[in-house]
Amino acid sequence: METPVFEEVDPVSDCDCPGCRHWRSVLPHSRAGRAPAHPAAHRVLAVATAATAAAALGAGQAAAAPAAHALHRPGVPAGEESDTPQGLRAPLHGPAGRPASPAAGTKLPAITRTDIIARARKWVTAKVPYSTSSFWSDGYRQDCSGYVSMAWKLPTNEWTGSLGAFADRITEEELQPGDILLFHNASHPRAGSHVVIFGGWTDGTRTSYTAYEQTSPHTRKLSTPYAYWSNSAKYLPYRYKGVTDGTTSAAGGTTSTAAGEAVPATGGTASAAAGGAVPASHGVPGYPGRAMFRPGADNPYVTRLGEQLVRKGFGTYYTSGPGPRWGEADRRNVEAFQRAQGWRGGAADGCPGPETWRRLFS
Repeated sequence: METPVFEEVDPVSDCDCPGCRHWRSVLPHSRAGRAPAHPAAHRVLAVATAATAAAALGAGQAAAAPAAHALHRPGVPAGEESDTPQGLRAPLHGPAGRPASPAAGTKLPAITRTDIIARARKWVTAKVPYSTSSFWSDGYRQDCSGYVSMAWKLPTNEWTGSLGAFADRITEEELQPGDILLFHNASHPRAGSHVVIFGGWTDGTRTSYTAYEQTSPHTRKLSTPYAYWSNSAKYLPYRYKGVTDGTTSAAGGTTSTAAGEAVPATGGTASAAAGGAVPASHGVPGYPGRAMFRPGADNPYVTRLGEQLVRKGFGTYYTSGPGPRWGEADRRNVEAFQRAQGWRGGAADGCPGPETWRRLFS
């Protein structure tokens, strides 16, 4: 049986080169006629080459992934040099073609959600080219699972068949920035397997989210329908075992945003306006829930919110108060605060959700 050496899906193409535009117009339902110079052709060639190498090693023996290049040499084909910050070279397909697991006693590095998203954004900014056989300047393989390995700061380059061993299965409702959506086709790893980093819901409907993704032609950040463009039902949410949420009631720590960006926190608010401790809601200390901010609501949390808006410089619409009864002035002040965070559309509706609360009181 041929050892699987390629796990990447070919997602919806956003390549705008002349060749792609031409073939999209003449062959809108087929990719077979693409010009051989297109990156897709190189991927096919890479698969064929790797398969030949695997066969030469003999049945049951895995073909190791090419070695990583030295630091600060992005885009250099793997195999030219042997050292990598991740230690020994890691097979793309796992030992003997089977999913790999962390070695017994291995302590996974701890990382905050803030740092995961910050690391993911570095590749987006650099527009790291997609490749299953090259390594970026940080030593991580330039494909989807290498991207997650980098963002999670794993000590090795993993693949879609092994990432699950470093994480716990969670539910859709539990998803937070820094988690992943993983589809591993165990019976045929090359057929559709893919992984993306969850950056946060784009609105309250939870029908789309911000995805950080390593794909052709390069790393991207894109609003994506849940769970993915294709094979949606097969994508499962996972959370890295070493992640720390970073929410805290004291100075310091980190938080995550509704729009998918993680930001540092400088303080917390675990006490209620009335003086009692409020348990965490949606992972946010002190957040009382949306019901407290519905039209006509009258409670001390509205007063507390309004006073914090004034302290932050977002009390423009108050003519008196703020007071305990939720009104249009409260909503417009919250909307102004949300827009100051860079949120637009439904994300800036003036209704204080958990992330608005988190940012306002940080």
